[in-house]
Amino acid sequence: MSSPLQRAMGDTKRALSASSSSSASLPFDDRDSNHTSEGNGDSLLADEDTDFEDSLNRNVKKRAAKRPPKTTPVAKHPKKGSRVVHRYSRKQSEPPANDLFNAVKAAKSDMQDSGDYPLIAPGPSWKKFQGSFCEFVRTLVCQCQYSLLYDGFPMDNLISLLTGLSDSQVRAFRHTSTLAAMKLMTSLVKVALQLSVHQDNNQRQYEAERNKGPGQRAPERLESLLEKRKELQEHQEEIEGMMNALFRGVFVHRYRDVLPEIRAICIEEIGCWMQSYSTSFLTDSYLKYIGWTLHDKHREVRLKCVKALKGLYGNRDLTTRLELFTSRFKDRMVSMVMDREYDVAVEAVRLLILILKNMEGVLTDADCESVYPVVYASHRGLASAAGEFLYWKLFYPECEIRMMGGREQRQSPGAQRTFFQLLLSFFVESELHDHAAYLVDSLWDCAGARLKDWEGLTSLLLEKDQNLGDVQESTLIEILVSSARQASEGHPPVGRVTGRKGLTSKERKTQADDRVKLTEHLIPLLPQLLAKFSADAEKVTPLLQLLSCFDLHIYCTGRLEKHLELFLQQLQEVVVKHAEPAVLEAGAHALYLLCNPEFTFFSRADFARSQLVDLLTDRFQQELEELLQSSFLDEDEVYNLAATLKRLSAFYNAHDLTRWELYEPCCQLLQKAVDTGEVPHQVILPALTLVYFSILWTLTHISKSDASQKQLSSLRDRMVAFCELCQSCLSDVDTEIQEQAFVLLSDLLLIFSPQMIVGGRDFLRPLVFFPEATLQSELASFLMDHVFIQPGDLGSGDSQEDHLQIERLHQRRRLLAGFCKLLLYGVLEMDAASDVFKHYNKFYNDYGDIIKETLTRARQIDRSHCSRILLLSLKQLYTELLQEHGPQGLNELPAFIEMRDLARRFALSFGPQQLQNRDLVVMLHKEGIKFSLSELPPAGSSNQPPNLAFLELLSEFSPRLFHQDKQLLLSYLEKCLQHVSQAPGRPWGPVTTYCHSLSPVENTAETSPQVLPSSKRRRVEGPAKPNREDVSSSQEESLQLNSIPPTPTLTSTAVKSRQPLWGLKEMEEEDGSELDFAQGQPVAGTERSRFLGPQYFQTPHNPSGPGLGNQLMRLSLMEEDEEEELEIQDESNEERQDTDMQASSYCSTSERGLDLLDSTELDIEDF
Repeated sequence: MSSPLQRAMGDTKRALSASSSSSASLPFDDRDSNHTSEGNGDSLLADEDTDFEDSLNRNVKKRAAKRPPKTTPVAKHPKKGSRVVHRYSRKQSEPPANDLFNAVKAAKSDMQDSGDYPLIAPGPSWKKFQGSFCEFVRTLVCQCQYSLLYDGFPMDNLISLLTGLSDSQVRAFRHTSTLAAMKLMTSLVKVALQLSVHQDNNQRQYEAERNKGPGQRAPERLESLLEKRKELQEHQEEIEGMMNALFRGVFVHRYRDVLPEIRAICIEEIGCWMQSYSTSFLTDSYLKYIGWTLHDKHREVRLKCVKALKGLYGNRDLTTRLELFTSRFKDRMVSMVMDREYDVAVEAVRLLILILKNMEGVLTDADCESVYPVVYASHRGLASAAGEFLYWKLFYPECEIRMMGGREQRQSPGAQRTFFQLLLSFFVESELHDHAAYLVDSLWDCAGARLKDWEGLTSLLLEKDQNLGDVQESTLIEILVSSARQASEGHPPVGRVTGRKGLTSKERKTQADDRVKLTEHLIPLLPQLLAKFSADAEKVTPLLQLLSCFDLHIYCTGRLEKHLELFLQQLQEVVVKHAEPAVLEAGAHALYLLCNPEFTFFSRADFARSQLVDLLTDRFQQELEELLQSSFLDEDEVYNLAATLKRLSAFYNAHDLTRWELYEPCCQLLQKAVDTGEVPHQVILPALTLVYFSILWTLTHISKSDASQKQLSSLRDRMVAFCELCQSCLSDVDTEIQEQAFVLLSDLLLIFSPQMIVGGRDFLRPLVFFPEATLQSELASFLMDHVFIQPGDLGSGDSQEDHLQIERLHQRRRLLAGFCKLLLYGVLEMDAASDVFKHYNKFYNDYGDIIKETLTRARQIDRSHCSRILLLSLKQLYTELLQEHGPQGLNELPAFIEMRDLARRFALSFGPQQLQNRDLVVMLHKEGIKFSLSELPPAGSSNQPPNLAFLELLSEFSPRLFHQDKQLLLSYLEKCLQHVSQAPGRPWGPVTTYCHSLSPVENTAETSPQVLPSSKRRRVEGPAKPNREDVSSSQEESLQLNSIPPTPTLTSTAVKSRQPLWGLKEMEEEDGSELDFAQGQPVAGTERSRFLGPQYFQTPHNPSGPGLGNQLMRLSLMEEDEEEELEIQDESNEERQDTDMQASSYCSTSERGLDLLDSTELDIEDF
């Protein structure tokens, strides 16, 4: 199919061909600059069909009145066969202009029916259309620049056409004509630039000829040059008139068009004009348009503005004419560094770099300080641009590379030292961040060669007479490690993503070469660095991490085994000297890298490991004997034993220490702690971890091959014994011990869950372990006591306190994630999830993502069971509130309002799949009604049942019901309330609220101005069916809607009318709507008097018998099922929108956090 623009091309071509030699078009007048284009919409008005024709006629008349007739200058050397067209002969063959207008009108009418046009149409062919269209305009002007361009007719009519179309309310016309006009303007600017060059050459030739002597001067030459000058001046005036017409007629109005694509085109082109023809366009009268548009709300327009300014500030010759503009809009350009769109912010920083280079002294220190923090931004492109700005501002002026003889000289050690000193000074004094790795990554693209000067870094660190402080030494070591990791791995720090899928072959080769250079240089120096800083844990930890950046094969190929021996000695000294977890983890990982059987030096590394573990094990045995024999240990003995256990635990995590048999002594230690409570908690924590790793390493050995029953039984006994020890530790007085026991216990239960036999490992089935009910109960109680607690408020002013609270929050999230894993993998009973779900709303900001993911996974496992758990959560909360406050005024308490919010959030979790969740929601309502009436008041009492307020919570799930189900639930409620006595004249509010939430929509829709669908309108206007007294007492059976029954042989054709329980007459008098009760508001006035309790639901006896009415009702429900399925999507969307509007006032913005269930980050939002 052809587009509307294509269908109109034929008429347009015929009109243009008919008018190829028609009337002249005169200069274009200035349009009203106060005309606002924001009022131009995309839709057309009925009385504006002739707006284009009228404006074009007015433009032609005005231009004819303003410009006197004149002849067109003739080219000095016309081409052979060329024909000169004179203005006075045009009127003889002037065709009617209505052909062109009719063609445009036809295209305009077609555009109303289609929103697509070539510039925005999808598809590969249309993608090339814009470029081809712009090339056509450029070629047109290029071919006409020596003849037809100054003829007066073609260009003037084309400009008038584009000007008129650019003012059209049809977006396709306005967009296309604006693009054509701006490209035409750009081509005319190039022609004007060429004319300016020709004029300068002509003036120079004329001056040279006139300065000749009388005998050498040629009068004919001077006369020819004067005629040429006059001709060029006339051409220049013609071009300037055309450019002025386009600028005032198109640009002035379209640069503020409602369509951002049009505004972007205008700003992009004016930037080209200023760069190419700065003499005319690089003035404040044109620059102001770019300055104003810097505040545009659309990303693309702001991006075009910044790129246009980059082209201007990048030319040092043009910067002198930008001083006034810079002083006026500098603050805006600096503030765009913090733009919400990263690509705009990146270009803004690069613009400031050009200003910094080409306009000295313009950017003040305050301006630069607003850019410095961006080097630590999470977006790597923005941080890299800010790093380049920092380099040119602080580092390059002091460390400039001198050029001698056209070749770059090698940097002197003094210059490199200055660079690192400036880098240290900036990082330490700015106090913007705690990790230098992000600063190194930001400077890597512009100063990577300087940062890879590992010789300069190590020389600074190993100097004896250095004047570096403790903080500077730590920072310099971090810079060394970060640059080594960046060079060898190529990965940015945590939190930054490059956006690239892989490295090129050249980059991989460079990375391999840097890794070899780094290894060869640091292998001899690493033992020296460790020896110098071995006493400082903060400095020795990153030095040990350097080993992961090495090419370890060089130890063999480079014959550097002696340096390996020195490193292993220093490693042993560091491990024996320190007990900090970070140092021990780094040391264990470094030794793990060296103990690879593939290396030829494996035996040496393994021997060093055995020596170290033997030393630690001997110490542990001695200290353990002292602890078991004596009843009291001093602080030094406790510290030594705890430090030894920490070292063994760290190495047991990375190395298999099974042959040292640490399980039995650690179990003895833990058993004494449980029995007597005399073991310090500093010793218990690493002992628990040691036993845990011992069990895991044993399981690893058994899983690799078929194990005997004795081995499986022994491992199971150890695992069960450890679980009992951890269970005992859950009641310990020390919080750290409780949390550590909970984490180890949850991980161990997950490992030995039924999942361990998946993948063909049925021989491990004897190891599958299910916790007892007491253990499950203790785990749930621990969760309530340690996770769902109200933390202190952040932002109290004490950064240290805030940091501790954040760490505690992360720890609580880990505990909750471990418990949720046990639920989802079937280790714990799924009903225990109610203890988690009932805190969903109250702790949404802290744990909302974890609970949401758990709820989603639980629904995927068993939808029906998950719905019962949601109801159980509400029952538990309601029962707790009832026991605390009693039944009187329960629904007015703030805690009850929070429960309603939780019920609303649970209802939203069912999603838009109304048909899929139909049976679940009906079941939920049914069980909720049973619970609300499960406890009756004493006989003869007029008080309402204590659980009756639960109906208000249940009303939050009513929008998820079908209309037929609402009627059935009303009947079910009627049946249940018949057994409850109530004083007349005293309605029950919860019953009133719940009944109105079940009221059919059709009763209130009759008064609504909205138009009903055809099926709904037919039901409302159709004949009424029998009253509700025809319904029998077996409604409970009809609630089972798990499947649609087969079509009966006899089907009723009666259309049901939604008649409420109080009869047709009262329904007609009722003016309320369902929305009045969507928020659970009590009914006031006479409306409350209609809900009188159980006696209100009593129905007279039906002489015809209940069976027929109930049968007809069920048959009509079957008939309406097909119609309801067609309306499910629309109705569910309407109900979901209403519910979302109600819930939006209760939802707060939550923090994003890492979902520990699958290690992915989830959006925290409502279901």
